[in-house]
Amino acid sequence: MKNIYLVGFMGSGKSTVGKILAEKLKMRFTDIDQLIEKEEGKAIPQIFKEKGEKYFRELEKKMLEKIQEEKNLVVSTGGGLGADRENMEKMKKNGLVVWLDVSFEEILKRCEGDQNRPLLNQPVEKIKKLYDKRIPIYKLAHIHIKTDNKKPEEIAEEIIRNADIHRN
Repeated sequence: MKNIYLVGFMGSGKSTVGKILAEKLKMRFTDIDQLIEKEEGKAIPQIFKEKGEKYFRELEKKMLEKIQEEKNLVVSTGGGLGADRENMEKMKKNGLVVWLDVSFEEILKRCEGDQNRPLLNQPVEKIKKLYDKRIPIYKLAHIHIKTDNKKPEEIAEEIIRNADIHRN
């Protein structure tokens, strides 16, 4: 089966939903952020602090290329990876891309106090600007799922129903 890539802003539930989806579809789950942390031997906030965001984005691109050689994966992408047009096109060619669309207000609630998200360490206005900037790229995904007020299991089921329509 083709890979399924979950994209969306930080806190949209990509990892949580991805694990449930993989189990339901009898696929393997992988999280690009976790793969990067394992390969670098450092947490993402530490990578950002020591090497910067540009270095991290290059790591994401390389990791995406690596995993595209595999099949039968549900992939949780970082919020920035799926907001890059080049990455989006690669994912769309290699599999099915699902945008987990969460409102900005809900993101703020979910991510409040989360020290593992380096981009949250800035004023709310800047985070909102980033959110608004990423939406047009996320919209290029094959499937668009609104996630506010839904349980992860419900979201996984909705993805499965929509994925059936897109299967080749």
